[in-house]
Amino acid sequence: MNTSTVVEDNTEQIVDLAAQVGRALQARNWFLSTAESCTGGGVSQAITEIAGSSEWFDCGFVTYSNASKTELLDIPEAEIAQHGTVSEEIAAAMAEGALANSNADVTVSTTGIAGPGGAVPGKPVGTVCFGWSVGHRTHTERLVFAGDRRAVREQTVIHALQGLLRFLK
Repeated sequence: MNTSTVVEDNTEQIVDLAAQVGRALQARNWFLSTAESCTGGGVSQAITEIAGSSEWFDCGFVTYSNASKTELLDIPEAEIAQHGTVSEEIAAAMAEGALANSNADVTVSTTGIAGPGGAVPGKPVGTVCFGWSVGHRTHTERLVFAGDRRAVREQTVIHALQGLLRFLK
C-alpha cells in the first residue's frame, strides 16, 4: 500500500513576498542582511531567488550553533544562557548583530524549534522568535506554528518576509 501526504507548496507565495521585499528595499536604496538559525538560510534563499537581488541583498548569517551566534553576531554566551536560544531577546540580538556585522540597512532574524524534537517547557515544537532591525529600532515577535519540520520552516520564512514588508512601511 502506498500512502502519501499532501504537502502544501508555498513556493509561489514565498517568491512573491521576496520580490515585494526587494522592491521596497530598492525604493529606499537599502540593503538587507539575514541572521538565521531554524530556517538554515531559507530566508536568504528566498531573497536570492529574485533576479537582481544583489542590488539589495548584502549577506546572510546562518548561525545554527550557539558558538556561531557568539562568534559571528557578537552575542555574549551569558545572554544566550540567560534567555535561551529561542527567545525574543536572542532574536533581537541576532538582528542587531547582523546589522552591526554587515553593510545592511535592515535585518531579519529567525530562531526557533522546527522539530520534531527540541521542545522544552514553555517552548513547544513550532516556537519561533523573530527580530527585525533598522537603525536603532528593533521589533521582535514570538509565534508558535503547527505542522511538521518543513511546515514550520516554510511558515517561518513567510512570516519573516511579511514582517520585513511591515517593517519597511
